[in-house]
Amino acid sequence: MSKSLNAIAQKLMTPGQGILAADESEGTIAKRFAKINLPNTIDLRRDYREMLFGASDAMRNYVSGVILTEETLKQEAADGTPFRAILADADTIPGIKVDRGAFPMPGETGEKITEGLDGLRQRLAHYAELGAGFAKWRAVITINDVAPTRNNIRANAHALARYAILCQEAGIVPVVEPEVVGDGDPGNHSLERCAQVTGDVLEATFKELRLAGVDLAGMLLKPNMVLPGVNSRDRPSIEEVARRTVEVLKEHVPAAVPGIAFLSGGQTDEEATAHLSAMNRISGKPWPLTFSYGRALQNVALRTWAGRRENFSAARAAFAHRAHMNSLAALGEWSGDLDKAA
Repeated sequence: MSKSLNAIAQKLMTPGQGILAADESEGTIAKRFAKINLPNTIDLRRDYREMLFGASDAMRNYVSGVILTEETLKQEAADGTPFRAILADADTIPGIKVDRGAFPMPGETGEKITEGLDGLRQRLAHYAELGAGFAKWRAVITINDVAPTRNNIRANAHALARYAILCQEAGIVPVVEPEVVGDGDPGNHSLERCAQVTGDVLEATFKELRLAGVDLAGMLLKPNMVLPGVNSRDRPSIEEVARRTVEVLKEHVPAAVPGIAFLSGGQTDEEATAHLSAMNRISGKPWPLTFSYGRALQNVALRTWAGRRENFSAARAAFAHRAHMNSLAALGEWSGDLDKAA
């Protein structure tokens, strides 16, 4: 089992490729659509995903895997072609979001705990039958005057570990996502505070993964970058963010992990690309670093598409551009000049 899981993880970490996060919940995609005055209908959700997945050159060259919702994993394009078949033609591995969302923890700390373990074993078996090669579970860690608490970190780490071992039991690679969010209330924490909390969360997470018996060679990590809160006065350089992020990861992430695919965490498209490229220019890392972006890959394509199938070609070109830029970043070869010139 571990050999096949490692093979999937290694394919997801193909040099110059990354993971497209297309697993927005109905509520999240409704907010994205609302910004361009679109209703949240099943047909428009289908068309939007079809626009992305049908960008064949981008998918084949820059995207190793796509995180889907259950709806999308079972969905077909307008002509009846299953999305799974479109991804297979591009040699792209389908993945599945399996958590049920983050809900308030009891108490008054403003923290959240991710739910979805009930019935997960049965759901994973079903997703494996449908061809899912990997899965994702997101834990949300809040920073404020009283958070995160040890209880919240431990509870989320334990849930991540239970999810991960159930995935491996089903022959599915778990993508473990403990996200220290930068846009919580008040969102004024420093870069160093984020570094400390991220280290604590990673330490607790890998402790629980080991206790659960998770094969570290058959999983991937999807962490936040070390960044100040959105309302912080800190204005670190791209190089400082890259340096502190790599330092924290080297201190807390075992070398046995096949790779790390970052979330973009509210950064602008170019910031997420620049930080990833700067990290990949740092030598001495025991694992490859790539992207697992949602908004930072889709923003321009979504606005270009605007709900019209006649805009598919232009929207796919916009998506391909951002995918290419992040491919270069995954190799440490991106520059702002290349981004503007392409």
